[in-house]
Amino acid sequence: MLLDGDSLTLDQVESFLDGEARRAAVSVEISPRARSRVQRCRDAIESILARGETVYGVNTGFGRLADVRIQPSDIRALQANLIRSHAAGVGDPLPPDIVRLALLLRANTLAKGFSGVRVETLDAVVAAINKGLVPYVPQRGSVGASGDLAPLAHVALALMGEGDALEHGRRVPAAEALARAGLSPLVPEAKEGLALVNGTQFSCALAAKAVLHARRLARAADVLGALSLDALLGTNKAFSPRIHELRPHPGQRSSAANLSRLVEGSGYLFSHKECGKVQDAYSLRCMPQVHGAAREGFSFAATLVERELNAATDNPLIFPEDGSVIAGGNFHGAPIALAADVLTTSLADLASISERRVERLVNPDLSELPPFLAGADPGLNSGFMMAQVSAAALVSELKVIAHPASVDSIPTCGSREDHVSMATHAARKALEATTLVGHVLAIEAAAAAQGLDLRSSTLKSSPALEAARAAIRSRVPKLERDRVLAPDLAALTELVLSGELVHAVEKVVGPLD
Repeated sequence: MLLDGDSLTLDQVESFLDGEARRAAVSVEISPRARSRVQRCRDAIESILARGETVYGVNTGFGRLADVRIQPSDIRALQANLIRSHAAGVGDPLPPDIVRLALLLRANTLAKGFSGVRVETLDAVVAAINKGLVPYVPQRGSVGASGDLAPLAHVALALMGEGDALEHGRRVPAAEALARAGLSPLVPEAKEGLALVNGTQFSCALAAKAVLHARRLARAADVLGALSLDALLGTNKAFSPRIHELRPHPGQRSSAANLSRLVEGSGYLFSHKECGKVQDAYSLRCMPQVHGAAREGFSFAATLVERELNAATDNPLIFPEDGSVIAGGNFHGAPIALAADVLTTSLADLASISERRVERLVNPDLSELPPFLAGADPGLNSGFMMAQVSAAALVSELKVIAHPASVDSIPTCGSREDHVSMATHAARKALEATTLVGHVLAIEAAAAAQGLDLRSSTLKSSPALEAARAAIRSRVPKLERDRVLAPDLAALTELVLSGELVHAVEKVVGPLD
């Protein structure tokens, strides 16, 4: 993967994360043009030092201590002390793939050539990525003010050979991990400590992974909603393009088009044409509107996150064309915090309508199916009674974590940082939400497949939905009598989150929107 600071995409991030999941790390290098920009910016820093100018972050203290001038002989100690003092995170470590993605994003930001680091320092970050180094980074401690100071400091600390790293899930001294990887400890020079810890790369990494998961969940929700529609003997009339042309939201149109394609050719659609029912419940009829609105939220979040992948987010920024050093606030995580909050809210609603479809499937008053989808002897067997309760619990939990973090703020750093973003908190919640939604959709997958299995054996669903049912049944068998459902739901969650369910359908019907 060639980094130039300007063209990193979410698709490339997905490839990087897929490589991490397969333990087949993507090789990273810096483009020649970016290397030249980085060197030019570093030359500007060296000129400032040679002239003896006082410049924030180069030869001053930090934050509230910005007015303290640092002597030239202490500048190297200043940068190392900054990293040590800011490595104040707490809690369990962030997942290795998030830490390594943050390293990748930091390398891309430094490659823009406005941070003032040496080319050798950028090369050290890239070498850490390519050698598989995983710094130990506690997940809590960032308010998204001057970026993700604490988590980025833990990364820089490991590059210095201090602090800890993770090897095969085990916490080890970073110095040992560096040595085993054949890497030398980094000694940060003027401005470099600040350049390594000042930015939004952890909140952006978390949000990027959440966006990628949300995209998969949007397609899975359409597939499972269509499967539930067939199991509940619903109609496809509400998916008519004539309706959706009159309300031109792209997400709604995409979802409606998917649903129409997914049910096309289903024998169940024609088995109840004369049943007398006029309209389906909202959880079926309004799938394009609700799923579509969630897609709009995902699209908004993706736009902000993809911009942030290629943003210069540290402070101050160096403009080598005229030697200007400008202090600003590009480190503030407000865009990522808002993107993540919109993402979580959208995910919560996607789960909410899914749970309502599960309720219709298990409720005999609404489904005309055996109570709680029990395969035999309802009463003696409880079927999916508790699965629906789990879905309800998950949706209620999602409502809690959907409370926006971006509306919160707490002053820090002697009130110099008097408005903070909570971006990392928001992004962690968004990524957690994707897992919870995956669980809810897994419950719908189990219930919808069971519902179809309990319908007439002489009818078939559409080719696309039969492929979905086959994918589900490849993981879990039909529920004939009560059994422990937890392993089934875990297997189906993996089927949904991995994208394998949608892939099985797309082999039949082609790519979904």
